[in-house]
Amino acid sequence: MRLNCPPMWSVISVLTVLVPLWEKGCSGLTLNSVPLHQVGMYQRSGEGGTHHRQRRSWVWNQFFVLEEYMGDEPLYVGKLHSDVDKGEGQVKYVLNGEGATSIFTIDENTGDIHATKRLDREEQPYYTLRAQARHRHTNLPVEPESEFVIKVQDINDNEPKFLDGPYSARVPEMSPVGTSVVTVVATDADDPTYGNSARVVYSILEGQPYFSVEPRTGVVRTALPNMDREAREQYLLVIQAKDMVGQMGGLSGTTSVTVTLTDVNDNPPHFSRKSYQFSVPESLPVATTVAKIKALDSDVGPNAEMEYRIVDGDGLGLFRITPDPDTQEGLITLQKGLDFETKSSYTLRVEASNRNIDLRFLSLGPFSDTATVRLNVQNVDEPPVFSSPFSKMVISEEATVGTTIGTIFAHDPDSTNSPIRYSIDRNTDLERFFNIDATTGVISTAKPLDREVNAVHNITIFATEIPDDRAQGVVLITVTDINDNAPVFAIEYETYLCESARPGQVIETISAVDRDQPQSGHRFFFSLTAEAAGNLNFTLRDNKDNTASVLTKRGGFQRRHQNVYRLPVLIMDNGSPALSSTNTLSIRVCDCDPDGIPQSCGSENSMLSAGLSTGALIAILACILTLLVLVLLIITMQRRRKKEPLILDEERDVRENIVRYDDEGGGEEDTEAFDMVALRNLNVVRESGSKNRRDVTPEVPTLFSSSRPPPDNGIFREFIWDRLKEADVDLSAPPYDSLQTYAFEGSGSAAESLSSLDSLSMDSEQNYDYLSDWGPRFKKLADLYGHSDGGNLFVS
Repeated sequence: MRLNCPPMWSVISVLTVLVPLWEKGCSGLTLNSVPLHQVGMYQRSGEGGTHHRQRRSWVWNQFFVLEEYMGDEPLYVGKLHSDVDKGEGQVKYVLNGEGATSIFTIDENTGDIHATKRLDREEQPYYTLRAQARHRHTNLPVEPESEFVIKVQDINDNEPKFLDGPYSARVPEMSPVGTSVVTVVATDADDPTYGNSARVVYSILEGQPYFSVEPRTGVVRTALPNMDREAREQYLLVIQAKDMVGQMGGLSGTTSVTVTLTDVNDNPPHFSRKSYQFSVPESLPVATTVAKIKALDSDVGPNAEMEYRIVDGDGLGLFRITPDPDTQEGLITLQKGLDFETKSSYTLRVEASNRNIDLRFLSLGPFSDTATVRLNVQNVDEPPVFSSPFSKMVISEEATVGTTIGTIFAHDPDSTNSPIRYSIDRNTDLERFFNIDATTGVISTAKPLDREVNAVHNITIFATEIPDDRAQGVVLITVTDINDNAPVFAIEYETYLCESARPGQVIETISAVDRDQPQSGHRFFFSLTAEAAGNLNFTLRDNKDNTASVLTKRGGFQRRHQNVYRLPVLIMDNGSPALSSTNTLSIRVCDCDPDGIPQSCGSENSMLSAGLSTGALIAILACILTLLVLVLLIITMQRRRKKEPLILDEERDVRENIVRYDDEGGGEEDTEAFDMVALRNLNVVRESGSKNRRDVTPEVPTLFSSSRPPPDNGIFREFIWDRLKEADVDLSAPPYDSLQTYAFEGSGSAAESLSSLDSLSMDSEQNYDYLSDWGPRFKKLADLYGHSDGGNLFVS
């Protein structure tokens, strides 16, 4: 690298850098010296003093420093020197760049460079720095700045590593020698361009003699032929990678490889036994599995899938065998019903074979095996069997009760031939139209039948064998028809006749229906009854197609003369014997428009025909209105009487009311109402000469009069204290005359307290005659108590 120099001769010499190279395995320390120098030239030309200056700079090779230096002193790297430096101490050396002052230091006087920290090539392989010589006092550069590199020299300090380990691999069993299993790769962080620190070789530590590994590529291969998965399925290998080409002193790393042998179809199936025996009840339904057999195969998965078939035996059409996809068992199922009485045992020869055969291993033998299966049929007490599970019978609806309809038959399939009893499932014959003989199975009628109500009866018959084995059959009983219903109108006709109708005009076409269903079909005959045959208004024409037309004989029909005409029609069927019915056709006369559409059909005339004229209807309505007015007047007068003042009748004025007391100390004795007029009159002051109530202390003055202003709270407080003293002094006061709290709601009433009468004392003599002086409202109470001999009366 060239550096510009000042106009003077100068030479910057870089002293020889000694780079010690330490390699394991060497017998000593080798020192290599690399001379680093650059010569600068200065020339003069001519006497004119013309100067020609040639550019000068420092040139040196890279500095090297050994990684992982562990010495106590800083590691010497190299030395910088400029020929400007005359040793007078005027020049100082400055170092800048990567790691300057933190890793690398320079002696500013001598230019010596040292490494102060341990370096790791794998973290940073080189450092780029810049050097400059400056004047010590002015700090001005005396040489241009120049860049150089310090390279970290590698040593073997990293072992190989398997970054993808541990490994798992699969290889088919019975593989030939040399079959590739897996490739392992180890990585060494050391410098691959320097020495053998990163040159790795592979070897197998565990897994021999079954597997081997190629030293340079790391490919793991099979080393033995015919490895059998059924004998051993998995192998664990340990592979080692060692640097320094495997030489002594090299570093190594290991990884594990799990090798699993995959299955191939190299084992034929075989039955564990050559013969099997099973018991099969004869009552099993078709498609039931009656037996299971299994051929064993050491292989797994698709290589162990089985196929079964019946190759011989006496039950080829009676049984079939299919494989179970989950368990690979052979399922023998029933194809037809079994009968112990017909055949009691069956023998089958069954073959099992592999579904997927590997042609490479056919030499190992036939991949199939056979076994004998014997099926013994067990006798079961079977239910009866009907000769026909579905029977049809026919009975006429005119059959009388007890008529035989038909016979049903069932037999016992067992050899015991037990007796059978018959019965009807009454859920299918709720109205009990039929009976069945329990022994013979004869079905007969129990009630008269009506085809028009129920033409088909579907009943279930039970055939029961002892003990309680039951079968059921179905009997369909069809009731045949007889001519027992007369024809009638098909619909309820509403026939309208216009007043303008002409003679011979068809006003209605009628038809008929018959609930009977003769085999030859219906044929109806229409005619007028004998009494209607000579009428002058209408005639009937039989259309010979089970319909008839009604025609007018005349014209000039008027509603005011007659609004409705009744025409009796006789309808007869073709049965044997023939049945007939009389049906009445109502014909209403209407006012029609020019197109013959009815507009008004004589509602007025209908009322006139009932015998009521217009005047009569008006009179009836007037009477009804008059009655309504009278009822309203009576109700109004009663309501006004209730609002008038009470009549001062002594008997009626005595009000016997039920008074409700919400008092926890018990109710008062008096339950009759008091004089409300006296209570409402606040101006009435009690006369001094009147008799007082016995339960009020005479000493307590009247609280206030009407001329007084409303009392203050002090008056109420004084009254309460007086009442309290009275209760404490009077021992005969009832126990429920306790202290009460009263809310003041206005001026007090002139009436005094109506407390309970003193009637609890057994020894006290009571005189209630004074009640007669209190007015007519207390007369009833005076009559009750005034003449009583006893004093132990309780009024509640």
